[in-house]
Amino acid sequence: MLTLLELLKDGRFHSGEALGAALGVSRSAVWKQLQHLEAELNLPVHKVRGKGYQLASPLVFLSAAEIEQHAPDLAWPIHIYDSIDSTNAEALRLAGVECATPFLVLAEQQTAGRGRRGRKWVSPFAQNVYYSLVLRIEDGLRQLEGLSLVVGLAVMQALRESGVQTATLKWPNDVLVGQKKIAGILLELVGDPADICHVVLGIGINVNMQKADEVDQQWTSVQLETGFPVDRNALIARLGLQLQGYLGRHRVLGFAELQNEWEKNHAWQGRAVSLIAGVNQVDGVVLGVDRQGALRLSVDGVEKIYSGGELSLRLRDDS
Repeated sequence: MLTLLELLKDGRFHSGEALGAALGVSRSAVWKQLQHLEAELNLPVHKVRGKGYQLASPLVFLSAAEIEQHAPDLAWPIHIYDSIDSTNAEALRLAGVECATPFLVLAEQQTAGRGRRGRKWVSPFAQNVYYSLVLRIEDGLRQLEGLSLVVGLAVMQALRESGVQTATLKWPNDVLVGQKKIAGILLELVGDPADICHVVLGIGINVNMQKADEVDQQWTSVQLETGFPVDRNALIARLGLQLQGYLGRHRVLGFAELQNEWEKNHAWQGRAVSLIAGVNQVDGVVLGVDRQGALRLSVDGVEKIYSGGELSLRLRDDS
C-alpha cells in the first residue's frame, strides 16, 4: 500500500493501468489497494473516468536527509517510522536500551498518540509533525525547571518562521493562534530526576491537516493559517534549530533567563482564568510565571503560585 502511495504522492493523475504495471498487479488489485488507502490512512483519492486516480493533495514524506540538508548543524540521529503507537513511547523504549542521546523520533502516523492528562492526540498520516527529542539530564532538577515552557518558545518561533506570525503561548504546554490550538507539548521522564535521567520532549504540530472530526477542541493548522501546504521536513529543521538555541540558553542560564520572553508571548497574560485541578477550580487573573516556570495568579488580590502536570488553564467567560 505504501508503494502505491509513493506513486501517487506527486498529486497528479495516474491511470489504473499504469499503476498496475508499476506494481505488477491487476487493475482490480490496484482498486482494492486504493480502498484500503482511503480507509486505513484517511487519505481521499479522486477517481475520474478517463484520467485515473489522484490524491486530493500532494504528499511530501519525512526524510532524514532532507531535514539534515535544511539544518546541517544539527547532528541528532533521526529515527523515522511510517506508523507507530506514539513517538514518545518509542523514544522511551529506545532510551531504555541506552541509545546515545540526543536523538529524535518522528512518525508519519501515530496509532495511539497522546497529549497531556491522557488525552488522545489525533495523528493522521503524512499531514502533521509528531516529534520526540530525547535528552540526557545530568544536572538534576534545575535542568527541568520551566523546560516545557522553553520548548513552547522554540515551537512558537519555528511556527512564526513558517508563516504563522500570530502564534502565541498558553501555560503550560500549548501553542495557540487566537483561541485555537496549533501545537502541544508533552514531556515525559525516565530515571531519577534528582540525579541522572532522560527526558522526552514530545511535540505535536498541526501542519497540513484541514479536517479532523475527532478533535474535541478548537484547533487550526499551519496550512489553514497560511493558505498553502508546508514542507514538514523544513519545519522540523527550523524546530530543531530553535530547540538547539533555546535549550542551550536554558542549560547554561536556567529558565529565569527566558522568563520575560515567555511572559511577553503568553496569550492569556493579564486575563481572568480558571485553573482546574481534578474537581477543584481556582479563579484568578494571570500575573505571569515565576523563575521556575510555575503559574502566578492573583486570587482575590493575593498572588499565588501553581505548578504541576495535571493542571488545566481556561479563560473565564467574563475575561
